Amino acid sequence: MSPVHSVAVFCGSRPGHGPAQLEAAAALGAGLAKAGMRLIYGGGGVGLMGAVAAAAMAGGGSVVGVIPEFLMRWEVANRDVTELIVTDSMHSRKRRMFDLADAFVCFSGGLGTLDETFEIITWRQLKLHDKPILITDIDGAARPLVALLDAVVAHGFAPPDARHLYEVIEGVPATLARLKVLATARGAASVRL
Repeated sequence: MSPVHSVAVFCGSRPGHGPAQLEAAAALGAGLAKAGMRLIYGGGGVGLMGAVAAAAMAGGGSVVGVIPEFLMRWEVANRDVTELIVTDSMHSRKRRMFDLADAFVCFSGGLGTLDETFEIITWRQLKLHDKPILITDIDGAARPLVALLDAVVAHGFAPPDARHLYEVIEGVPATLARLKVLATARGAASVRL
């Protein structure tokens, strides 16, 4: 596993109900900036995506947004980031985020966030990479996802060791602490797609 310098955050373009998710997204962005880790995210300027990016930029961090051209209007592309990469499709967006990231934080979000989370876990299961995947639970939002992953194993559709493909972390402070440990990790370089 290579040291962690860039973190892809998969999160929603909506804020969710109540302030907990937005506050957590802002805390994550600020924490990444403080730790000197580059944020890689979906390029939107609204919802949790907007909150994590704005906080990282306000903290003096480096932020790379990756957004497909057709979503430039839907997700109100955030042009106030260090770099905005426009791709030709959702597939190339995910591939570009993968290439730029040393680790992944799967945060609260909708169907797109779930898609990104499942794909990056699947790629790790297929040994296409060995980058850390942290599922961050904020206010219980990740519990249904974790229950689904556990059910897939319980019903025999994935091996028990599939639970080792990702870590479930409670809250932003614990996520940032884990990333700090991973930032100093040494070992074999990741296998790239």
